[in-house]
Amino acid sequence: MLDISRKFTTLRTAVAQATVTVAPETLARVRRGDLPKGDPLTVARVAAIQAAKNTSQIIPYCHPLPLDYVGVEFTLGDETIVVTTTVKAIHKTGVEMEALTAASVAALTLYDMLKALDARLEIHGVRLLAKRGGKSDFVTSFATPPRAVVLVLSDSVAAGEKEDRSGRLICERLESHGLEVIDYRVIADDPEAIRHALIASADERQADLVLTTGGTGVGPRDHTPEAMAGVIEREIPGIAEAVRAFGQARTPYAMLARGKAGVRGRTILVNLPGSRRGVAESLDALFPAILHALKVVRGAPGHTPEAEEQGAA
Repeated sequence: MLDISRKFTTLRTAVAQATVTVAPETLARVRRGDLPKGDPLTVARVAAIQAAKNTSQIIPYCHPLPLDYVGVEFTLGDETIVVTTTVKAIHKTGVEMEALTAASVAALTLYDMLKALDARLEIHGVRLLAKRGGKSDFVTSFATPPRAVVLVLSDSVAAGEKEDRSGRLICERLESHGLEVIDYRVIADDPEAIRHALIASADERQADLVLTTGGTGVGPRDHTPEAMAGVIEREIPGIAEAVRAFGQARTPYAMLARGKAGVRGRTILVNLPGSRRGVAESLDALFPAILHALKVVRGAPGHTPEAEEQGAA
């Protein structure tokens, strides 16, 4: 199976369809309930639900998923029975295979229950109609690349005693998401120096996004959150909470991070941990949602409270 441990959890939905072609006289008997094996639609619905729940046992590379909903609907035409399945799960990976498997097994069950009456049965048109909730649904595009500043806050790196790996990783990941890194610098764990660098990045450089790494723990030289508190004008607690929650699910030490996130003017500032692993996990938690936040801060059209409410519905 593919490694999905870096993915974030969202509501995933998939809708699939399969069509069974039947003779008109067979459909008439289905409508009347006049069949030797009982009601095929009821049995096919149960079979589809069971199939969706057991997809990972049938298709080798599918992940086992805790499904939240499986819906099965039948549309009877003149010579067809169309099966439509809807599957939902709050998880890290999509449920399109579960929906497709459910539709396929429902069609096979109908075939099995009707084959003694109809030699012209045919299953066709098994297809995915829609899927939502994956990473592509949260992609945000920009006419010009957002500008970013990366600040490495570390006494040892500033003194040349240690190589910076976390800040370089941030730069690489930002560029992979289409941002332009306009400044990268290393600063010692000095509260006033940190505060000055944050203000300069927002006010003078007018960066859209400022990411810091280091100084967020409980050590005697961890001053980053205190420096941030005096710089940001509006805190965004959800960002810091999401970073910690994502990390805590992967290491028990994430709860010790005290990083903050907030807005100064039209700049979003976020504190990330100092370790390379902590940075990598934090970036997994931030993107791509932070790109949406950059547009909102800039007052982009379409990001009104009403639009947000509709999008969350």
